Amino acid sequence: MATIEEQIQAVQAEIDKTQKNKATEHHLGRLKAKIAKLKAQREKVAAQQKTGGAGKGFEVRKSGDASVALVGFPSVGKSTLISKLTGVESEIGAYEFTTLTCIPGLMEHRGAKIQILDLPGLIKGASEGKGRGREILNVIRSSDMVLYIVDPFQEAHFRILHRELEIAGMRMNETKPPVFINRTLRGGIDVRSTVEQTYLTDSQIGDIIRQFGYVSAVVTLRVDVTADMLVDALAQNRIYSIGIVAINKIDLATADDLENIRQHLPEAWPILEISAFVGTGVEAMKDFIYDNLGFMSIYLKPQGQEADLVEPLIVKDDSTVKDVCRTLHRDFVRKFRYARVKGPSAKFDWQRVGLGHLLMDGDLLTVITKKG
Repeated sequence: MATIEEQIQAVQAEIDKTQKNKATEHHLGRLKAKIAKLKAQREKVAAQQKTGGAGKGFEVRKSGDASVALVGFPSVGKSTLISKLTGVESEIGAYEFTTLTCIPGLMEHRGAKIQILDLPGLIKGASEGKGRGREILNVIRSSDMVLYIVDPFQEAHFRILHRELEIAGMRMNETKPPVFINRTLRGGIDVRSTVEQTYLTDSQIGDIIRQFGYVSAVVTLRVDVTADMLVDALAQNRIYSIGIVAINKIDLATADDLENIRQHLPEAWPILEISAFVGTGVEAMKDFIYDNLGFMSIYLKPQGQEADLVEPLIVKDDSTVKDVCRTLHRDFVRKFRYARVKGPSAKFDWQRVGLGHLLMDGDLLTVITKKG
């Protein structure tokens, strides 16, 4: 009997050879649903095996306000770039596979501390475990941004890298589709849609959903759903992240080289041109990373003191008072009484709020804690 890995490879091979169009949408959806189910089985087996003993892993302790994973083929310049961004020296050589483990560095920029992860180069087949690919991909999945580093003389690199991340369940520069599936006790697969469905019929939607073991469910669609969207919603392990492409080694490339490589990159994505070796474009990259990680500034006003309007606290733009308390001190949540807020998120100046209050950029915050 074929192993789980062999079954996944066989189904993936059929997907790769099937032409993508509306006529094959349903067939591809069934195949992708089957792969998602097999991968869930594989992860379950791997988790059981891990309990038997620890092996060498790529676990990285997260630090700073956000993390960025550098993704690229071996010797594309990631180690040189992280040295320029953070000052951390990663072993650099003029040969492949120089970086053998994950090397984290901290980039301090505009008040934020951003963890930059220099990972071993991804290779084709990483999502199937080649070159410690699964360990590397797990670190990438936990990051807040993925920075693809590409060589201007290697047209196929981005396509291969992006495919490996897609197979691993990452969806770059995409939003989570508004597809909602609620299991019910009876009634079969009931598809309810707020928009016209042009890719799949209700019967085909039900067919894909049954691949995941659903017998009865209410399916609510608020988008013209494709098979890919439906499988992503069912798999429940997709990561929606920010993706940026940096074309490195521009000091060695001609204008024609750069124009050619851009033809092989997604038009809608942000694309930066840099030379990590010379330093060209590195400062602009720091600004771009900061601007796209969704930071905001919160000004702290200790009780009975003046507000610090010079050095704000930098936090993610979906932060609550509780998140800020955790950042300030581990005891602040436990000793929390209430907080007062003045600024965009407050209904009036110095509004009294609780831990769940959602803050906004430019808020002034005072946290009141219990004594002792």
